[in-house]
Amino acid sequence: MKIGIGLPATIPGTEGTRILEWAKKADSGPFSSLGILDRLVFPNYETLTTLAAVAGVTQRIRLTTTVLLAPLRNPVILAKQAASLDALSGGRLTLGLGIGAREDDYLAASVPFKKRGKLFEEELATLHNIWSGQPLSEKMGSIGPKPAQSGGPEILIGGYSPAAIRRVAHWGNGFIAGGRDPKGTQQFFRLAEETWKIAGRPGEPRLVGCFYYALGPDAKERASVYLRSYYSMLGPMVETMIDNLPMTFDAIKARVQAYEDIGADEVIMWPCTNDLEQLDQLTELFR
Repeated sequence: MKIGIGLPATIPGTEGTRILEWAKKADSGPFSSLGILDRLVFPNYETLTTLAAVAGVTQRIRLTTTVLLAPLRNPVILAKQAASLDALSGGRLTLGLGIGAREDDYLAASVPFKKRGKLFEEELATLHNIWSGQPLSEKMGSIGPKPAQSGGPEILIGGYSPAAIRRVAHWGNGFIAGGRDPKGTQQFFRLAEETWKIAGRPGEPRLVGCFYYALGPDAKERASVYLRSYYSMLGPMVETMIDNLPMTFDAIKARVQAYEDIGADEVIMWPCTNDLEQLDQLTELFR
């Protein structure tokens, strides 16, 4: 199983130089991917812009959105942005895509919240059409550039619903799970595999898990401030998330092993602080 690391791009107060330094360190270490979360109404860095900057300072590590809120974006522009990033990075882009559950992001983007599922499926069709070189209509030519990956960037569908699982089989290359523990994730991994087979797709869907971690003497305190802010919409449930955080090397290794045990192809660890020392420590842990 591959092990990726999240970027601290959603942690308030993180400087741009820290994100780039983090990316360079991860690229020289044992990590398979750099993951990045997506929000609109929050003081985070914009997802695709950040990955474009990161692509310029890295050589081999994959660039993964975990996940991008696709319906917030114009589908044609998103297709061009993603194809450009894939081409510029040498085919290193993985698009984890989902619809999210925060209505304020949709209000800010003037996108109808209750129609986000329908808009997402229309967007997935548009992305595939554009990346295959098809024009949108007889009145216009194709939209480039051509992605480095044949057929476009890898797509992983996120979301804990029957609709999300159906989208994996129809539009995706796999399923990405975030925010739940391995036990809660396992049923969705199995549903994704079952739906994939029923749809007659060859091979197996790629299965990716994500989890938060915190390290350092004040790890829980700092992680609590961040998570309570980022997940304020969860109310008391965020306290359970904080209590279940792996905050030692043994706990992190155990969480990684738990994802491997349920058949994950990759797990991506999201940081709760932006200290570079923790990245050095995790590099030694997983080297």
